[in-house]
Formats: sequence, C-alpha cells, structure tokens
Amino acid sequence: MALEIDHRQTQSRDAKIAIIGAGVSGIAAAKQLSTHNPVVFEASDSIGGVWRSCAYRSTKLQSPRTDYEFSDFPWHDRDNASFPSNIEILDYLESYAKHFDLIKYVRFNCKVVELRFLGQSSEKKGEYGQLLTGKPMWEVAVQTIDSTNIERHTFEFVVMCLGKYGDIPKLPEFPINRGPEVFKGQVLHSLDYSKLDHHASTQLLQGKKVAVIGYKKSAIDMAVECAEANQGADGQPCTMVIRTLHWTVPHYQVWGLPFFLFYSTRISQFLHRRPNQGRLRTAFSPLMSPMRRGVSKIIESYLRWKLPYEKHGLAPDHPFEEDYASCQMAILPDNFFEEADKGMIRFKKASKWWFTEDGIEFDDNTKLEADVVLLATGYDGKKKVKDVLPEPFRCLVDPPTGVMPLYRGTIHPLIPNMAFVGYLESVSNLHTAELRSIWLSRLADNMFKLPSVEKMLEQTAKELEVSKSSTRFYKRYCISTYSINHSDEICEEMGWKAWRKSSWLEEAFSPYTSRDYEDNN
Repeated sequence: MALEIDHRQTQSRDAKIAIIGAGVSGIAAAKQLSTHNPVVFEASDSIGGVWRSCAYRSTKLQSPRTDYEFSDFPWHDRDNASFPSNIEILDYLESYAKHFDLIKYVRFNCKVVELRFLGQSSEKKGEYGQLLTGKPMWEVAVQTIDSTNIERHTFEFVVMCLGKYGDIPKLPEFPINRGPEVFKGQVLHSLDYSKLDHHASTQLLQGKKVAVIGYKKSAIDMAVECAEANQGADGQPCTMVIRTLHWTVPHYQVWGLPFFLFYSTRISQFLHRRPNQGRLRTAFSPLMSPMRRGVSKIIESYLRWKLPYEKHGLAPDHPFEEDYASCQMAILPDNFFEEADKGMIRFKKASKWWFTEDGIEFDDNTKLEADVVLLATGYDGKKKVKDVLPEPFRCLVDPPTGVMPLYRGTIHPLIPNMAFVGYLESVSNLHTAELRSIWLSRLADNMFKLPSVEKMLEQTAKELEVSKSSTRFYKRYCISTYSINHSDEICEEMGWKAWRKSSWLEEAFSPYTSRDYEDNN
C-alpha cells in the first residue's frame, strides 16, 4: 500500500516535546507521546528509518512477524510465520502511522543539525523527576532539504530516535597508500549498496569478482545477491572476508523444538544472570552455569548437524549463547549454503587486510583479485548523536566502557530532559522501543518519578556487569538474556503488574511478546 503524506505540517505553538527521527522508534514514541502534541523531525521524505534507507531487495525480518508488532496493532495476517520482507514491514509501519494519525506530527525533510542546552528548568537544580515544567530547556536547530536557512525551535524535552544503524557508515582505517584510493575497481559500503535498485545492483555484480567484507546479516544478504546475479557460465564467485565468525541459524526450530523455549520464556531466562537478582539468585548463579552451557551446546550441536559449518570452516570458537546475548544471531537466507556448496560463495578468514590495485591483500601474504569490494562494516550510531549534541553532553555518549549508560534503556542520568529510544537491543527491537515509549509517556505525565542520578547510574552499572559476564560482545547493549526481567522492572515502575500472563503455566513456558503489554491489567 502507498501512504499519502502531506508535507505542509507546521509546528504547534504548544508543542513541548521534540522527537528526532521517524523510524520504528520515532513513530512508537510519537504515538505514545501524542497527548503532548510532539513535533517529529525527519531528515528524509518518509517514515521507516533503516527499513527504507538500508534494506536490500532480499532483506527480511530476523524474527517471525508476530514477534515484531505493536501491542495495539497486530499484523493483518498474524498466522503467517514467515519472515516478512522490508516492503511488508514498511507497509505495516505506514498502516500503523495512518491508523493512529501520526503523520500530522512529522516534519519531513527537516534535518536536526544542532542541539543547544538552554539551562535547568526544574525548581530544584539537579532534580529531573518533573520533566515538563518551567521554561524550555533545549534549542533544536533544523535545516530543511530545500534551504540553507536554519530554523531554531525550543522544547522542554527531546527524544532522540536516530537509531544505531544507517546514515553514517563505519569505515575501516588503512595505512598510507593501502586504502581504496589505490584500488582500480569499485568500493561501496552497504549503505550505498542499499540505494541501488534491482537492475543497478545486478549490473554492479554480474560477471564481476566481488569481495564482501563482513559476516553479519548485511554481508550475508549481499553475498547471496551476488551469487544470484552470477548464475550461468560467465558467473564469478563472491568471496566473504571474515574477521570474526558468528553463529547463524536456518530457522527458529532446534531438534524439533521451538527456539523460544531455550531463551525467551520466564523459566528459560531464570538460568541467566540478571540485574537486581537478589542474594539467593546470586548464590545459585554459579550452579546455573553448567545448565546455561548445556543449552548452548544443544543448539550448537543442532547447527553443526544442520549446516555445513565444518566443510566451509565457519564454526565459531565462542559459545552460541554469547552471540544470542549480544543480539548477533543471524537468520540465514534459504539458499546461502546452497550457493556456498556450488562454489558461488567462498570464504576467507583474515584479521587484517588492505587494498592493492587489483584487489585485496591479507596479513598472511595471500591476495584476492576483485573488481568490486562491498564493505559490510557496520554503522557509527554514536557519531550521529555526537554530531548534534553539545558539550559537555557529547562526551557522555561514548564513555570509556563503550556502552552509553541508559536507565531503563532510555534516560541518560547525566543528560537532563532528554531520552534515547532505539539504542537498546533485544529479540524484538520494535517491542523494546514501544514499551520504553509507554514508560516515557508516563514519566512525561508525572505518573512516577525517576530515582536519583546515583541510583540510575548504579542500575546501569549492574546491567553492564551482567552483559560483560554474558558475552565478549557486550558493547552492543543487548538485553536478550534478561529481557523479561527488564520489562518486569519497567512495568513495576509504571504501576503495572509485572507478570502479564493468565496462568502460571503460561508464565513459565510461553514466550513474551508485545501483545502481553497491550494494557496495564
């Protein structure tokens, strides 16, 4: 379906809240904060965020659609367990925005270029419980796409929904005369590749020697598209250059059992460490370690049996649970290993590499000829925030720990009257964004108050400690192994019941989804 968008909206005089970004997190925040008549600044001409700007034609959701839906707006076809495409997701998001009349809050083609802190508005300096009293605290500088003029608006509260992915590519650093400038072929980051239509991407890849740098979801999708474009006698194989191997899964079944039984029920999450778990749980935590490893081994044994890891040298040297705890479990396209078995996708493991005139050279003195190099090297989400935040807040986004401390995954204790939605990862980032937006709306309505700065920092430190003990990739800020407990604490703070199921049996063995948080019963 196509969404008709009126681009003539103007800011309401009584708007107190600014939302930056109209991706999944931005529209979730706009819906929950709609009683405050927010203004949503979106740099592009449409909603959807990374689903519109960073998706390929083969990109699909990493979880079934019923795990990726708003609590009050189910998919039309909820029984379809297949993974929806990016086009289907965009249709769903646009239907949601149209149903709840959210487009009227959005100012399209308006890029926020700077924020300026105007001063503390609370009656008592340092107290952030009353968020929407007093004079405006933040000045938001906005540039429209068709003008060089800067508009400046003042708001009492700013919600950052810029996201961690898209917009700013993270590019490798190279020694002098060993970067892309010496390469005679083409170099594209996945962000640039996502802007190509089917014809252009096929023309780029067909009959070319292609190297894909990376081994996460974007790299896997591009490698498959490269293999599909090179079918036939004149086709050339694609080579994936891999620094760190990660576990990949073909579907959400393990030895015939649904995957949620292993990590996404209350009883399964009881095996894992969590913040604020109490003395008894802390004492028993070491005893749970063999069971956690056992669950990980069961899944690893299935994946080694189901997928040709050993044949292609793709078995990671770390446990599966570390990838799950850092939200790095990628769902494979159906034909990924089929193309690998045909020799159309090859693999090269290397810790260091650099460009030559004809391709790539590795630290083991081997070389790879290439016509096209695709960089699936990720995005710099922190830079997006740092580019608009003023000092002294800018340095708080990238602390020495590598993880921005966000209370309830939303509030930075040291940045007043500002929230961050979409920076915390879980099994379903849509559900994560919606629940925290609900929490934020009640905070804005003064239905509860934040703890002291010290208490909030103490809570974020506990979460960081749990993440460090769960995975070496803890800097991704993922709560998948204790997401239910995290939601419990949010519910309790809002005055909701933490246990949301109708019976103890469902509480123990049923997965939690956004539908469980549809109301506050």
